[in-house]
Amino acid sequence: MTDLINLDHNATTPIAPEVLNAMLPYLTEQFGNPSSDHVLGRQAHQAVETARAQVAALIGATPGEITFTSGGTESNNLAIRGVAASAAPGKRRIVTSGVEHPATVGPCGVLEAGGWSVTRVPVTREGVVDSETAIAALGTDVALLTLMRAQNETGAIMPVGEVAAAARQAGIIVHSDAAQAVGKIEVYVDDLGVDLLSIAGHKLYAPKGVGALYVRSGTPIEPIVFGGGQEHGLRPGTENVASIVGLGAAAALAQSRVAGESVRLRLLRDELWRNLHSRIPTLVRHTPIGSSLPNTLALSFPGVLGKDVLAAADGVLASTGSACHSGVDTPAETLLAMQVTPAVALGSVRLSLGHANTQSELAAATDILVVAYETVSGR
Repeated sequence: MTDLINLDHNATTPIAPEVLNAMLPYLTEQFGNPSSDHVLGRQAHQAVETARAQVAALIGATPGEITFTSGGTESNNLAIRGVAASAAPGKRRIVTSGVEHPATVGPCGVLEAGGWSVTRVPVTREGVVDSETAIAALGTDVALLTLMRAQNETGAIMPVGEVAAAARQAGIIVHSDAAQAVGKIEVYVDDLGVDLLSIAGHKLYAPKGVGALYVRSGTPIEPIVFGGGQEHGLRPGTENVASIVGLGAAAALAQSRVAGESVRLRLLRDELWRNLHSRIPTLVRHTPIGSSLPNTLALSFPGVLGKDVLAAADGVLASTGSACHSGVDTPAETLLAMQVTPAVALGSVRLSLGHANTQSELAAATDILVVAYETVSGR
């Protein structure tokens, strides 16, 4: 496994050694239920509260505003459907973008099927929501604005702060899916002006199956799952202590290195693009040059299927935006929303860098991808 070059960090990240070490005691001898009133229960409870404070510190929140969940998908569902459940009768519309993650598209679709209206703001050719267009879509009938901080396929950073300011002034609750952004760039809830913000642990070197939802104090929201009174009554169920501890450790780790790491990854990402583009001049870049995640490079290889290039790129781990349904390849909806032609979109590949990637690794990956493209294209 050591010869694999992982350029798929937007899909998931490996658990950091520091995170694993923090988790291990809670997978073995410190197995208590945080609700139990004995020494092991109190230890577990304290571990959860320490993690809550660590996650809060990463995004500039207070510990009481953090609710632990099973991941970004649950956080988005709780935010969107929970706000909808508490909305006033005259507010039955949601404003969102046309390139959100399925974890946002899904709950919005469920509400739409139940009689809500959903306004999907289009993106520019660069894949970014135009703030003026989004603000113009707001109105007195809007209960919720949900706009992702960073697009998972292209890395485009959305103007959440600008749109949120107008929305909150109009009395609209604001949610942002920040699963891809937290840990890669600095994310502070007050700077963004959001009321709710979703975090996914496995995107920032914590385990899969754990996440968090920031809920600004006083935000009207109802639970969507019912049971015990855990997590402020918003997310019942015995807490996943080990994974929550892991998320806390990952948050602390991210806080200590996000500024320097974002600079390092941007330099590596830009060098990777220059090297690939110099050898394949007809490559099409989809990641914005300006406002984008520092680790993400979405591009299309001309005249071929992206999946075929990756299949031939032995040793490089990456994702393709296209999908295959019943033997038919379909282009990524995000790229089509950016007015990329279907033929170009089918050649798309997403390369996403992480903490362990080095300059020499990326040089090797460049060679492998170029040879793979030449093999597939017959050039």
